[in-house]
Amino acid sequence: MSRGVLFVMSGPSGTGKGTICERLIANADNNVFLSVSSTTREMRKGETDGVTYNYTTVEKFEKMIADGEMLEYAKYGGNYYGTPKKAVADMLSAGRSVLLEIEVQGALKVKDIFPDAVLMFVVPPSMAELKKRLTERGRETDEQIKERMETAKWEFTKSPLYSRIFVNDSLDDCVKEVEDAMREETEKRGLIDKLISENY
Repeated sequence: MSRGVLFVMSGPSGTGKGTICERLIANADNNVFLSVSSTTREMRKGETDGVTYNYTTVEKFEKMIADGEMLEYAKYGGNYYGTPKKAVADMLSAGRSVLLEIEVQGALKVKDIFPDAVLMFVVPPSMAELKKRLTERGRETDEQIKERMETAKWEFTKSPLYSRIFVNDSLDDCVKEVEDAMREETEKRGLIDKLISENY
């Protein structure tokens, strides 16, 4: 049985990476499992425990860190966010591919632990378009949008560390490009595993 492939998707806020991940998971043909992150922040209206996040306490999260159970984690706004290691490792061992949607620093930590992870980075067609998307969703103040734009520039500098870069101009086209890339990576991994297992 071939190993599953670990796919990691990152990109600045407003690039649509969350929507892309939702579309990838909704397509059963992709046979990919979306790893649910853990967080210590409070559950918001419309969210579901175990689906949106695994909600936990600061004490339990810090114990998971101390016990080496987190694949990656970070702290934002006083709350922890992270990916439990065991769930990801179990799915990969069972031959199931896993998709993580995490920020750049977390993605690079994952790459250190799983060197064969496929890192995918989503960018907007332009900075003007990114600002337009952030403004139209109406969730941030002007100052917060400015901060996100500056953060995006820093994230762009890390994009060469990623295996694949996708421009989300048309959502449908971008999703297809990502699906094609994931299929190609999965087929390559299957071929390598086959070659390793063959007797000669």
